[in-house]
Amino acid sequence: MNYTKTAMLLAAMTALFVGVGYLIGGEMGMLIAFAVACAMNLFAYWNSDKMVLSMYGAREVGPHEAPNFYSLVAELAQRAQLPMPKVYLIDSDQPNAFATGRNPENAAVAATTGLLNMLNRDEIAGVMAHELAHVKNRDTLIMTITATLAGAISMLANFAMFFGHSRDGENRSPLGFVGSLLLMILAPLAASLVQMAISRSREYAADRMGAEISGNPEGLASALERITHGAERIPNPQAEGNPATAHLFIVNPLTGQGMDSLFSTHPSTENRVAALRELAYRGGFGRSAPAASAMPVASRMGAASRNSGGSGSVPSSGRRRSSPWGR
Repeated sequence: MNYTKTAMLLAAMTALFVGVGYLIGGEMGMLIAFAVACAMNLFAYWNSDKMVLSMYGAREVGPHEAPNFYSLVAELAQRAQLPMPKVYLIDSDQPNAFATGRNPENAAVAATTGLLNMLNRDEIAGVMAHELAHVKNRDTLIMTITATLAGAISMLANFAMFFGHSRDGENRSPLGFVGSLLLMILAPLAASLVQMAISRSREYAADRMGAEISGNPEGLASALERITHGAERIPNPQAEGNPATAHLFIVNPLTGQGMDSLFSTHPSTENRVAALRELAYRGGFGRSAPAASAMPVASRMGAASRNSGGSGSVPSSGRRRSSPWGR
């Protein structure tokens, strides 16, 4: 059902884009809009991951730079039956994470240093399992195309006031001056609503699959609560400067947006946590072994810890490291 809903919303977004082109320039405008939509989607397909990672100053890490974090992602990817994604760290105090890439074979997952320093191992495993669920469901491509179309619709709507007039001042738009003005206001709003609806639908699906990958819905539920609390207190300047990318993160990185409203890019944390705990109650998931949660992650993720003892969740690593990224 989620896939059907997503497909319908993407079709609505594309139709809106082509319709705006028609209202601005008639049939020729519609054809131009369709061609631009295809070109932008093709560009986003090949380059969106590089653009987003560069935007946030993400640095790729491997088994030598971040041995424990990298091995955790590798183990989760194996459980999810996915190719090993590229792993990135973002120097930000705000706890958060996202996934990007056009397909599972070209995927990347990124976490902030704030997330590694604030959460325990079970919670980090839940977060990264959620991001791998996005990769497995190909949500990264869906959300990139959605964001690209939403931006393009806003651009076209802003152009409506300029290209809807001839040189002698006559309005060429079928809507007239008032219609062009309304189009400039309402089209980006409609695009944003569709984008948010797609984003929220995919988040619930990724929560469920992430819980299945990690084997521990409670770990992800606890992580969502702690990340939300951290995001409300700690700003993310890069995200504030690029709000169109907010939907990529596991929790909205923009401050003051915790409501599950029509204008939220994410479902409310309370609703997501309730759904996860209901899943744990009905699904009989086991709990992973405690991972020394009182210790900072620089020691915690490198300290020896016990295996889960057959609970179905990701076992803890027994190797001692000074920090999750090798310092």
